[in-house]
Amino acid sequence: MEAELSLFQYNLVSNFFSFTIAVMAAATLFFWLQRSQVAPPYRAAMTITGLVTFIAFYHYFRIFESWEAAYAIVDGSVQAGGKSFNDAYRYVDWLLTVPLLMIELILVMRLSREETIKKATWLAGLAALMIALGYPGEIAEATGVAFAFWVLSMIPFVVIVYTLYVGLSEAVDRQPEEAKPLVNAARYLTIVAWLFYPLVYLFPLIGLEGPNAETFLQVGYTIADIVAKAVFGVLIYMIAMRKSEAEGHKPA
Repeated sequence: MEAELSLFQYNLVSNFFSFTIAVMAAATLFFWLQRSQVAPPYRAAMTITGLVTFIAFYHYFRIFESWEAAYAIVDGSVQAGGKSFNDAYRYVDWLLTVPLLMIELILVMRLSREETIKKATWLAGLAALMIALGYPGEIAEATGVAFAFWVLSMIPFVVIVYTLYVGLSEAVDRQPEEAKPLVNAARYLTIVAWLFYPLVYLFPLIGLEGPNAETFLQVGYTIADIVAKAVFGVLIYMIAMRKSEAEGHKPA
C-alpha cells in the first residue's frame, strides 16, 4: 500500500482486526461447545457455523500480520514497512465461508434431503461465483474494469437475495412457529449484511481514494464480516435450539 495513513487510521484498522480475531475465536468455541445441546439433525449446521468463524479467525490473524508488516511507526508517524498489505486473504476467506453460510442456513431449516441438496448446492454455487467475479475487480487498476466486475458479481448476488427472500418463503412457512421468526431474521440479516460488501467495494470507484478509502474499506469489510458470520451464527444457534425444543429434545 502506497497510501500514507495517519496514526489514528492505522490504529483504528489494527484495533478492528484485533477485535475481530477475538470475536471469531470466541464464536468458534461457543458454537462447537454448544453443538451437543441441540438435537442431532441440527449438529451439522452448528459444526459448519463454527467452521465459518474458525476460517475467519485464521484469515483475520493473517490479515492482521500482513497489516502490521506493511507499515512501521516512526516518530509517531506511519510509514511503509517494506512489505505490501495482502488483502487477498479476504477473498480466500470469502470463497470458503460465504458458500458455507448458505449451507448452514439450509441445514438448520431441516428440509427434505432432496430439497436440502438442491437449495444448498444452488446457493453455495452462486455465492462462490459472486466472490470469484468480485476479486478481479478488487485488484483492477482501471475503474472501468473494476466497475464491470462489480456489475458481474452483482448478478449472482441479486439471484441469492431473490432466492432468500422469495424462493425460500414456502420452506420458511413449514418451519415450527417457535423458530419461524428467527429463520426470517436469519434471511434478512444475510441480505442486509451482504449489502455492506458491494457498497464498500464501490468506495474507490466513486472517488474515495488514498488513506480514507483504505480505512473505510478495511473497517467496512470487517464490520460486515462480524455481522455476516458471528452474529448470523448466533441466529443459527438460536434456531437450532428452538427447533430442538419444539421436537422434544432435552439438552445434555
